[in-house]
Amino acid sequence: MRIPLDHQSAVPLYQQIERYLRQSILSGDLVPETRLPSTRELAESLGVSRITVTNAYAELESDGLIYSREGSGTYVMAPVTPSSSPGTAANTLWPLWQREVSLGELLPQSRYPLLPASRASHPHPISFTGVGDPCQFPVKDFYKAIQTVIKRDGIAALDYGPFDEGYRPLRETLSHILASQGIRANPDNTLITSGSQQALALVCQLLLKPGDAILVEKPSYNFALALFQALNLKVVGVPMDEWGMQVELVEPLLQQYHPKLIYTIPNFQNPTGMCLSGARRRELVILANRYNVPILEDDFAGDLRYEGRAQPAIKALDPHGSVIYVGTFSKMLMPGLRVGFLVADGPIFGQLVDYKRVIDLTTSTLIQRGLDEYVTVGRYQAHLRRSCRVYRKRRDAMLAAIRRHLPPDVHVTPPQGGLFIWLRLPEGVSSLALLSIAAEQGVEFAPGSLFFVDRSEGEAYARLNFATQTPEDIEQGIQRLGVALRRLMG
Repeated sequence: MRIPLDHQSAVPLYQQIERYLRQSILSGDLVPETRLPSTRELAESLGVSRITVTNAYAELESDGLIYSREGSGTYVMAPVTPSSSPGTAANTLWPLWQREVSLGELLPQSRYPLLPASRASHPHPISFTGVGDPCQFPVKDFYKAIQTVIKRDGIAALDYGPFDEGYRPLRETLSHILASQGIRANPDNTLITSGSQQALALVCQLLLKPGDAILVEKPSYNFALALFQALNLKVVGVPMDEWGMQVELVEPLLQQYHPKLIYTIPNFQNPTGMCLSGARRRELVILANRYNVPILEDDFAGDLRYEGRAQPAIKALDPHGSVIYVGTFSKMLMPGLRVGFLVADGPIFGQLVDYKRVIDLTTSTLIQRGLDEYVTVGRYQAHLRRSCRVYRKRRDAMLAAIRRHLPPDVHVTPPQGGLFIWLRLPEGVSSLALLSIAAEQGVEFAPGSLFFVDRSEGEAYARLNFATQTPEDIEQGIQRLGVALRRLMG
């Protein structure tokens, strides 16, 4: 046990030991039934006399904080006074620089206002949040890929790897996949990142400074909004309709706010599930070039198409290097992979590589190699086809359940792909108020306020993830939601 002692202090050594252990017990760092070192062991470890440790233990035992068990040792007792966690201690206990740190609106914007007590009391809670169904994750196949990599590459798979764009074979594989989708990519303009969220952060931190304006769809991805707010950017929303961002409204906003970046999710947008039309994609590229504004294209679920015609990526329409394209494997395979990528042309790419290097050196070499092995043997495409079949059935099940169990004035535009259904609730109904009652019924969803900078604009909306539950649980969950909605509406 490492206890900091000051031999020059006027405070006796036994008191320094006693105070350190007391604080550790009361704060919860030393939990009840933790076995403490014997007086002899601790005295030798700290370089003090045994009587010094004995006196410290005696003080703690007299206050009921520790106890001796004959023939076994000394143990921590549950403190009589309520324990206080480091996060709830009085501000005066912390250094001044910690008390001055303020997260502003970041945490309220980025956390779901769930009701765990109500949800936990239900015997079978159903959640329409999250990304995908863990039962669909290709655990066995990916495990085989990791085994192959370790046998084949040995220690190289466990090393840092080169501090550059990422594992080159994986970048080569990615460039082939993207080329088949019409995106001009090659290993030398593809950067592997720790999830798509890191790709978004790298671009924003490199291109923008506090106070700069960024144009986004309204509503938009909640964790992107949280990132923009954490960077103190001015977020300017562009309204959406069933064909995506209303690009015809963009030029006046470009003239008024002079944004330094346009952020868009053109395919199966989060949270609405809408797709940007082909004409609007082309117009957005024209405007970006006219006003010298880069586009950050987030294609987090573009591969999950269930019907309709595929639109070209905005990056595929960009001949001038105006578009930075971001994608991820986490949503399609397993969120815990934390492997994303970005494609960028021109000098900006080298700067992004350098910036990532100083942020986290490199993305896990083992995971990159395992992912490349998994993808190159064709398992990824097979998994994608299987996921599309499963998730399409679940989307259809949710749309049918909504028609059966929710009031007719609930509005839904059926998505052609992706993971989400965006509900517009009946007039006067708040999604936050509905969430509270729904949690009591054992069902939860993402309230619309999470996806707007001005959270009051999202009160009338709710986002439901249909990919996380089976058709049977979807039916039951929507039925519960209907009960909660009727209770709220009286």
